[in-house]
This record gives sequence, structure tokens and C-alpha cells, in this order.
Amino acid sequence: MGSLKKRRKAKINKHKRRKQLRANRHKKRTWQK
Repeated sequence: MGSLKKRRKAKINKHKRRKQLRANRHKKRTWQK
């Protein structure tokens, strides 16, 4: 059970990181304009 919970947490973190990367990409675009 413990390992399963850990895996789920890692998945969420991965998703959060992807969201942040996407946001950063948009920010860079706005700065270039």
C-alpha cells in the first residue's frame, strides 16, 4: 500500500511540473513580444 501511495504522489508531482513548464513557456513568449 505504501509504495502505491508514493507512486501516486510522484504522478501528481510530474503533472504539476509539466504545468509549471507550460506556464514558463507562455511567460517567455510574452516577454519577447
